[in-house]
Amino acid sequence: MLTVVFFKTTGGNEPVLAWLKNLGVNDRKIIGRDLRTVQFGWPIGMPLCRTLGQGLYEIRSNITDRRIARLLFFQHEQNLVIVEGFIKKTQGTPAEVLKTAKRRRSEYERNADGLEKTGENPSSGRPH
Repeated sequence: MLTVVFFKTTGGNEPVLAWLKNLGVNDRKIIGRDLRTVQFGWPIGMPLCRTLGQGLYEIRSNITDRRIARLLFFQHEQNLVIVEGFIKKTQGTPAEVLKTAKRRRSEYERNADGLEKTGENPSSGRPH
């Protein structure tokens, strides 16, 4: 089983968690169920999970009102790090969303490497 960690900015904000909290309760339950399935069953493939390349993956959730939500993540050691979430409006993943996910992954890995050198736990911020 992997530990779910939501990306945290250097200022302490958790943008994906904030995005999730703005969704309705039923949508959060659906996304949470899908995230738990990936957490306990990783690696998992389609239709729930798809690779985006360069170590990034998406969790594909069909939420209420025929909408589609995506959580973007990567694996760092035993952590499943959630770096972006969005409601799908186009067929492909928007370039700006991918750019943000890659930047957050790089920032997380850079900070985790620094913490590991000091003996601290890089996931101590917000495991779920």
